Amino acid sequence: MKHDPQVAEHRRSCGRCREPVGRARGGRPGLAEGFCHGCGHPYSFRPALAPGTAVASQYEVLGPFAHGGVGWVYLARDTHLDHRYVVLKGLIDASDPGLAAVERRALTTLDHRDIVRISDFVSHPDERTGQSRDYIVMEYVDGLSLGEIGRAGRFGAEPLRVEHVLTCVRHVLEAFEYLHDRGFLYCDMKPDNVIVRPGNRGEHESRVKLIDLGAVRRIGDRSGAIIGTPGYQVDRREIDERGLTVDTDLYTVGRMMEELYRVSEDAARTGDADPLAIGLESFRRLRERAFHSDPDRRFRSARALLDQLDGVHREVASLRDGEPRPERSRLFAPTGVLLDAGLGAVPPLARWTGDGHRGTGDSLPDGRPEPGAVAVGLPVPRVDPDDEAADVVGAVVAAGASDPRRLVAKLATVPDTVEARYARFRAHLAVGGTTPELPDVVGPDRDGWRSSWHRGLLALALGDVKRAASAFDAVYEAVPGEDAPKLALGYCAEHAGADRRAEQLYEAVWRRDPANGSAAFGLVRLRLGRGDRAGAVAVLDGVPTVARHHDAARVAAVSVLCGHLGDTPPAPGDLREAAYRLAALYLDGDESRTRLTAVVREAAFDLGDPDALYPGEVFGARPDVPGLRVLLEQSYRELSRQARSARAHGVLVDLANTIRPRTAR
Repeated sequence: MKHDPQVAEHRRSCGRCREPVGRARGGRPGLAEGFCHGCGHPYSFRPALAPGTAVASQYEVLGPFAHGGVGWVYLARDTHLDHRYVVLKGLIDASDPGLAAVERRALTTLDHRDIVRISDFVSHPDERTGQSRDYIVMEYVDGLSLGEIGRAGRFGAEPLRVEHVLTCVRHVLEAFEYLHDRGFLYCDMKPDNVIVRPGNRGEHESRVKLIDLGAVRRIGDRSGAIIGTPGYQVDRREIDERGLTVDTDLYTVGRMMEELYRVSEDAARTGDADPLAIGLESFRRLRERAFHSDPDRRFRSARALLDQLDGVHREVASLRDGEPRPERSRLFAPTGVLLDAGLGAVPPLARWTGDGHRGTGDSLPDGRPEPGAVAVGLPVPRVDPDDEAADVVGAVVAAGASDPRRLVAKLATVPDTVEARYARFRAHLAVGGTTPELPDVVGPDRDGWRSSWHRGLLALALGDVKRAASAFDAVYEAVPGEDAPKLALGYCAEHAGADRRAEQLYEAVWRRDPANGSAAFGLVRLRLGRGDRAGAVAVLDGVPTVARHHDAARVAAVSVLCGHLGDTPPAPGDLREAAYRLAALYLDGDESRTRLTAVVREAAFDLGDPDALYPGEVFGARPDVPGLRVLLEQSYRELSRQARSARAHGVLVDLANTIRPRTAR
């Protein structure tokens, strides 16, 4: 508690107009009480309640311990209930109307684990003015405020990190969602109004409480006095024009996140090479959308901000410790498409029968899909539930997803809403439609990011990857907790040759969700591009067994172990590993195994040192050059039986005849 309660002059401002008051002038100290020169509103920075004062004949004041926007906050004891600690905070002074009785009753019914309980509203005469002043009685919560934690730069025994900030803010947003759903705004969020206390026995996490409800007001109230803290609340001009709203409440949360980030140890992490770079960028974008100067670009609800915050939290944590934290997106539906151009597939017969046999000594295929393929393979936004035809569009898309042409026809019968236009647009892309009228299909939408997403898809379909990147960046700005825009931007960066940026984006997606095959294959391509065969295989091995593209990753690992990386052939150890993996690989039919076996044998023959290989089904009982020729001849003749034309059959038979061992006559 404050034994000499004073408010520093630089913190003194009028409670009504926020103009500085009580400041020193002409060498004279500022007055602790008086009238605002700007609006005439009275002010006082002296405690109105002295220790020992009995408020409402029930609450014994122990003394002031903090000063807020409407005056001192006091610690007291409830003499009617076990002398438990309570907190008294003055409502707006007696010259202003108090809260209506119905509002007070509503506040006392609030019951949320992250919001301090209000137990009573009482009145007590001000000793200086004789006028009655209203006080709110709240439960006392022990612990440290986020402001104190920020000033100390530590969260318990650990340095303050972004994850700590996001954990605490998550509780704040859950409390905000509760208040907003009941028609209230908090209005005065700042670090000093959030208490963090150790969890009770058996609890693993600290508990977080909003401790000050003195500024709470009804949504839509334009008549009550405005309470808030400069630097956190929106400027007075916006309040005068729009009033306080849900998005201005979320603005204060964004400002609080910004302040706490600046005092965290992660604020010192700079540079593109930092492993957390994308996670910290996502956090920056989250904060900046929350306190955007344009109200239309802010988050519209606590739930919307909370969903994105959770995504950012999982991303940062996974990048820091490497542990996966997958979660189903509320905004994007998963896709079964793997963004890969053949690296994860068993080579087709055309590898041997096409123009220019890609046999021994050739480099691995690039594996990067064309922009048009990416346009139809990226995740699809879920139908906006607020769209007038949401249910119809969702049902039609689900029923016709496997047949784009049929889907185009069905969508022609759906009412012409924004979501219907988006669905028709994607269906046209899926059937190869890039006609001039397609740009007109993409119209504005409620949140903006959906329009940007579809503009990005169109740009990819037209081959304008730079323009696509700009559109996807706007999506990233709007929904920084989502994987989909990072996956799209990763591809755009890869296509542009910005390998470092591409790798960071792919890594952020894949670390959080190793089952995301498209992100994994993006990382593989980049690692192969710099000659990191082992790193590429490690990523492929990290695709979990339950993932949709697990089998493709295992096939790709065999191909990577066998292929040339530029002028660098695989080592004997790589080929031994490839043969071992091939034997354990589940393949769809004997034809696929025959083709992949031929690839491994070609690489072994090209090695020229078969003595370093292990005996077995792939390399023979005693690996040597003549033996490998026999095995390769066998592979080519088996491949010839897969031919669907006389020409292809002839090519493969010729390969077999060419490779077979020559016998002495």
